[in-house]
Amino acid sequence: MSSTGARKVSEVGAAHLADLNSGRAEARTLSEALAIDHRVLLSVVVPDAPAALVQAADEAQGLGVLKRMAAIGAALRLHLSADDLAALASHPSDTVRGWWCFTTASDPTYDAPELLGACKPLADDSCFTVREWVWMAVRPRLVKNLTESIKLLVPWTGGDSANLRRFASEALRPRGVWAGHIAALKANPRLGEPILEPLRSDPSRYVQDSVANWINDAAKTDPEWAVSLCARWRAESSTPETARTTSRALRSLK
Repeated sequence: MSSTGARKVSEVGAAHLADLNSGRAEARTLSEALAIDHRVLLSVVVPDAPAALVQAADEAQGLGVLKRMAAIGAALRLHLSADDLAALASHPSDTVRGWWCFTTASDPTYDAPELLGACKPLADDSCFTVREWVWMAVRPRLVKNLTESIKLLVPWTGGDSANLRRFASEALRPRGVWAGHIAALKANPRLGEPILEPLRSDPSRYVQDSVANWINDAAKTDPEWAVSLCARWRAESSTPETARTTSRALRSLK
C-alpha cells in the first residue's frame, strides 16, 4: 500500500486496518477512516465498557459515518466518567479524538463560547480527519444561533494557525460536506461575509479552498451575490491568493 494511504476502503491493508481498529494508527485518507470498525475500536479503547455503551456502538456501526460518530459520542458522554472522557481528547487514534469532539458537542451544558473554546485544540489537530470531525460535530450547535456563532468565529480568522482560520470558514459553509444545509446562509449568504472578508487573500491554500467552497456553495442559490463579491474582491485585492480563491469560488458558474 502506498505511504500516502489507501484511496479506497478495499485498498486498506490488513495490517494497517488492524492498527486502525486497535487505535494504534491514524487514518491517512478518508477511505482509511471509513474502513474502521468502531465496535472493535471501542472494545480496545474502553475494554470495560458497560453493556449499554457496547450496544450503542453495535447499533451505530450500521449508520452513515457522521451519524455513527454522533451516536457513539453521545453514548460515551452518558456512560464514561469525566476523567475517562478527557483522556479521549489526546488518544493516539484520530477516530477516538473524533469521538471526543462529538461527545463534547452533545453536552447541553456547554454554551457556544464554551463549546468552541473546548474544541479549539482539536480544530488545530495535526490529523486532517480530526479537523473534519470537529467542525461537523459543533456545526449543529452553531447553526442554532448564527448571529452569535459568526461573531464568535470572526476572531479565529485572524489567528496564526491556518487550521483555525479554515475551521472558521468550514464550520458554517451553506451546504457543507456530509452536513445539513444552512437555509439562512443559502438564502442570504451576506450573513457570512464577516467571516469571509478577512480570508479573501489568505496565504494558505487550505484556507483558500474552504473560502472558495463556501462561496461556491452559496452560488448555487444566489449566484449574483457570489459574482458581485468576487468582483469586488478582485478590484480591491490584486494578490494571487485572491485571484485563486475567487476563480475557484465561481467554478460552478462557468
